[in-house]
Amino acid sequence: QFTEEKLGQAEKTELDAHFENLLARADCTKNWTEKILRQTEVLLQPNPSARVEEFLYEKLDRKVPSRVTNGELLAQYMTEAANDFGPGTPYGKTLIKVGETQRRLGAAEREFIRSASINFLTPLRNFLEGDWRTISKERRILQNRRLDLDACKARLKKAKAAEAKAAVTP
Repeated sequence: QFTEEKLGQAEKTELDAHFENLLARADCTKNWTEKILRQTEVLLQPNPSARVEEFLYEKLDRKVPSRVTNGELLAQYMTEAANDFGPGTPYGKTLIKVGETQRRLGAAEREFIRSASINFLTPLRNFLEGDWRTISKERRILQNRRLDLDACKARLKKAKAAEAKAAVTP
């Protein structure tokens, strides 16, 4: 039935226009959700190898090791430099102040990444891995049922044509 429909040799039962609209909206939602999810992951972790590592940890159901943010690393370097120059020198004092600010910025960045992952990325993944799989499964079932219906209609049509032909020729 599917092949005959594709070749234009069989009639296809059309689905309700409202339902077709819902299917199109679902496809659009899925596509945009995937794009937004991927781009957010790139924004939160620009390093591709680190993203792959995080993905592997996630698939293995292991905890992703905590990484030092660039701000925290810079703060560490500034604090070490300040200790080298002497915390009492003007340059040392400045490095300590700026280093502490960088440390707080790095901690805020780490918290933002954690929060965005939990509160934003997790619901997107749940939609793609849960709801979308259910939609796809139900869509396949519906398509198979429609094909079965159309095949039965075609057999009925052929049977009626054969019956009419048998009734005409005694």
